[in-house]
Amino acid sequence: MLKGAVSLVTGGASGLGKATVERLVQQGSRVVLCDLPTSKGNEVSKALGEDKVVFAPIDVTSESDVKNALQLTKDKFGKLDNVINCAGIGVAFKIYNFKKDQAHSLEDFSKVINVNIIGTFNVARLGVGLIGQNEPNENGQRGVVINTASIAGYEGQMGQTAYACSKAGIIGLTLPMARDLSTQGIRVCTIAPGLFETPLLSSLPDKVRTFLAKSVPFPQRLGNPIEFAQLVQSIIENPMLNGETIRLDGALRMQP
Repeated sequence: MLKGAVSLVTGGASGLGKATVERLVQQGSRVVLCDLPTSKGNEVSKALGEDKVVFAPIDVTSESDVKNALQLTKDKFGKLDNVINCAGIGVAFKIYNFKKDQAHSLEDFSKVINVNIIGTFNVARLGVGLIGQNEPNENGQRGVVINTASIAGYEGQMGQTAYACSKAGIIGLTLPMARDLSTQGIRVCTIAPGLFETPLLSSLPDKVRTFLAKSVPFPQRLGNPIEFAQLVQSIIENPMLNGETIRLDGALRMQP
């Protein structure tokens, strides 16, 4: 199902998104790698082969940017089968800092909601328009949308009000979006990763990373982005996975 397919991946220049792009290409897919103009998207696409991967510089919250990326997809590859939303940001602040007598920045909260929820919705709502033009396969399927939440959407920790709220919103999008698109044969699933080896975690001190790894019941380590990409592949290939958020966390349940 992946061989010859065309996928659009946001946040594809690093972390979970990059691992997803690489796996899709390994499986014989062509990919439109979407990320910010300041990212290493062009570098990654060239390394993987420009006949297989094309870089589309976008801001996921911009309607015109996403439309341009979809036009590029159509011009370059002629169709779109899968949308994988990996783009996201986070901040860490308590809702109120009583020592500094300072409330959580409304600007920061809005930015996280805007990128994570609105950006995910924006790419999905426009992307399915192109997916819907496909001829259905033997299962009546035209394509798949995969969004990225987080276990923080279930067990947000202190200082994660903005991030946890945004990821809970993506979880909340999953079932109604799947129901909306069911008549067109487009499936929708969400992955909720736990603690993974991403650029954000890589920037933390080794002592902190070791502590975080030991908090995972089993396997007692940080997740490898390849394992996230493997689940993306499984969702695309399994026609009964629909309307579901899948935790990928080694049985981790976040504590306050």
